[in-house]
Amino acid sequence: MALMAKDTLSITDNRTGKSYELPIAEGTIKAVDLRNIKVDDDDFGLMTYDPAFMNTAACRSAITFIDGDRGILRYRGYPIEQLAEKATFLEVAYLLAEGELPTQAQLDKWTNDIKYHTYVHTNIIKFLEGFRYDAHPMGMMVGTVAALSTFYPAAKNIADPANRYVQRIRLMAKFPTLAAFIFRHSRGLPYEFPRNDLDYIGNYVNMMFSIGGLHKPNKVLQRALEILLILHADHEQNCSTSAVRSVGSSHVDPYSAVSSGVAALYGPLHGGANEAVLEMLDEIGDKKQIPAFIAKVKAGEGRLMGFGHRVYKSYDPRAKLIKKTAYDVFAETGLNPKLEIALELERIALEDEYFIKRKLYPNVDFYSGLIYQAMSYPTDYFTVLFAVGRLPGWLAQWEEMLSDKDQKIARPRQIYTGPAARDFVPIVARK
Repeated sequence: MALMAKDTLSITDNRTGKSYELPIAEGTIKAVDLRNIKVDDDDFGLMTYDPAFMNTAACRSAITFIDGDRGILRYRGYPIEQLAEKATFLEVAYLLAEGELPTQAQLDKWTNDIKYHTYVHTNIIKFLEGFRYDAHPMGMMVGTVAALSTFYPAAKNIADPANRYVQRIRLMAKFPTLAAFIFRHSRGLPYEFPRNDLDYIGNYVNMMFSIGGLHKPNKVLQRALEILLILHADHEQNCSTSAVRSVGSSHVDPYSAVSSGVAALYGPLHGGANEAVLEMLDEIGDKKQIPAFIAKVKAGEGRLMGFGHRVYKSYDPRAKLIKKTAYDVFAETGLNPKLEIALELERIALEDEYFIKRKLYPNVDFYSGLIYQAMSYPTDYFTVLFAVGRLPGWLAQWEEMLSDKDQKIARPRQIYTGPAARDFVPIVARK
C-alpha cells in the first residue's frame, strides 16, 4: 500500500535511535524545531551550521523573487525586463515600498513628498568638509547617512507607521543630495543645490555636473542611469540588505540601519565588483592578451571579474538589459575601447567548457562599470551610484522586517571551538 504524502520531514537520530517528524512549510523546516532533537535532557538540542547563509532563509518576503537557475528577477511579481523598459525609478521605488504600481495621483503625491525634502541641513556641508579631499566617496556616504539620524531624532519612533513614512521619504529625497555633494567635495567644486523643477534623475545629475547653473541634460544618458538604478533597486537578501535588516532588527532609526547597508555595499565582493571589472580590463589591455589572461584564470592565478553570481546559475537577467543600455550610451559618448575587450572576453567565456561547467555567466557588474565610466563618473564613485539605486529596496525590506511578527533582534548561534574551562594563572607563573 502506498504511503499517503505528508508535508513533514522524518528524522531518525542514530545517536539515540529516536525518530522525529518536523512540519514542512513553503519548502522549509523551522530551525528551532531541530532543538527538540537531543541526546539527553541537558543537551541544548540540534542546530544547523550554515556559514554565509548558503541555505538558510532568515525571513519571509513579498518584495523580490529570484529564480537563479532560470535567470528570473521580479519586483513584486513584475518582470525586471518590463520595469526597466517602461517604468521610472520613482514608480519602482513606490512599487517596492507599497506593493503595487502607483496610480497617477499616488505617483504625484509620492513625487511631491520627495521633492519637498530634497534639501539637507547646512551643517551637513560642514560635516562633509571634515573629510579629506581624497576620502573615498563610499566612506563619506556611510558617515553622512548615519549623521542624518542626529538631525531627525523623531526617527527613533519606529513604531509609528506615519513617522516611518516620513523618514523613508526623507531618505529617498536626501540620499541623492548627499551623493551629489560627496561627488562635488571630491572635486573641490561648489555644491549645487537641489532643483525641484527637475525630475528625480535630472535633479541628481544636475547637482553633480552643473557648473554655475549651466548643465545641458542628455536624456539618453539620464534614462540609461535610471535603468541602471532600477536594475539595482532590490535583489532579495544580499549582503547589504541583510545588514539593513539585521541592524534594523535592533529597532534603531532607519538612517543608522541604511548606513549599515551602505557600509556592506562598500566591500569589493559586493558593490565594488564593477570597479574590479574595469581594473581587470585595464590589466588585459588588448584583445590579443585575452587568451593568456584566460589561461591564468584557469591556472588559479587570477579571477574573471564580473562573471558568476551567488544566486544566478545562468545569464544574469540584469546583465542582458545593461548590455543593451551600453550600446545606447556609447552611441552618445563614443565607443569605450574597453568594450571590445569585454565583448571578446564574454564570447570566449560563454563558449569555454571550463566556465560553462562552473556556470560563470556575465553578471550585472560586467557592463555597468563601462557605462558609468562612459558617462564621466569616476571609478571610486561607482558604488555610490549602486547605493542610490539600492536605497528603495533597503527601505522596503526595513519596513517589511518591522511589520513581520516573526522577526526578533538578529542573533545568530555559534559553534564554540575554544578551550574548555580553565583556571586563571597569575602573570608570574605564566610560561
